[in-house]
Amino acid sequence: MARPLRIEYEGAFCHVTARGNERKRIFFGKSDYDKFKEYLLEAHDKYGYRLHSYVLMTTHYHLLIETPDGNMSKVVHYINGSYANYINRKRNRSGHLLQGRYKGILVDRDAYLLELSRYLHLNPVRARIVEKPEDYRQSSYLNYVKGKKDVMVTTELLLGMVSGDGRIARKAYREYVEAGMAEGVQNPFADVYGGVILGSRGFIKQALGKVKEAALDQAEIAQRRELHKLRSEDVIDALCSHFRVPAHSLGEWGTELRDMAIYLLKRHTFLMNRQIGELFQGLTYSGVSKANRRFSLRMSEDRGLRKTLEKITRSMSNVKA
Repeated sequence: MARPLRIEYEGAFCHVTARGNERKRIFFGKSDYDKFKEYLLEAHDKYGYRLHSYVLMTTHYHLLIETPDGNMSKVVHYINGSYANYINRKRNRSGHLLQGRYKGILVDRDAYLLELSRYLHLNPVRARIVEKPEDYRQSSYLNYVKGKKDVMVTTELLLGMVSGDGRIARKAYREYVEAGMAEGVQNPFADVYGGVILGSRGFIKQALGKVKEAALDQAEIAQRRELHKLRSEDVIDALCSHFRVPAHSLGEWGTELRDMAIYLLKRHTFLMNRQIGELFQGLTYSGVSKANRRFSLRMSEDRGLRKTLEKITRSMSNVKA
């Protein structure tokens, strides 16, 4: 089985989740939730991580953690291993409790941490287990809105993000979460890059810069192909920089530059023909295909054009920050 890429460094923020094997239960009663929390606290004492938010569901869990020592894998392995052994002993069972390897996503603190915390706390509401997040006892929500004492959870950072006034921060956080209930919250995980990074384009480049290029090339890395792909903005920015043209005028680009952009977008992003066409004033699916074939033919006949393209491609590297 391909192993997922783990991006770990001092001070990183991560979203961690794991599901029951075959999506079966991992918590069978209140004592199990309590035992899992004991392991969270033990891992805190042992590895010095910080838990900002959590929600424990019947078949899976979500943790939003900070690792001052860059040791996410050690933290999660301790929690998962300890809890799986506990359940196996208690229920006289054997085999895997959790489904495959846990999922760990590196999170851009400034852009996504607060939004992720709200999304986690609304999980029981979306699942229609409770009507209000404060009615669900297996999450950190009450630590935020009621000041529930829990040495395991740190709330200062996220409360400070909603209000600089500590006296009203809890009320402001509740209003922020309840606004998500009223308006509906878009799934922030839809923006995850390469299956492992959630953040702005600058954050993604910075994070990938911390990963050795050789690691990205290892065949057993599950996200290798995705991580070597770029965002459409990276391609467009590289072209604009090279030819000194503004990005806002894509629809006015001449045929040659437009065809080059289409060629690069086809090879270095996951955009489909329809999505590429929308970038160029609604160019049709077949129009994108023809432009790509036309430029490919020119490439085979024009050595100078190939050299230009190589130079532009190097500038689009998604490994070096």
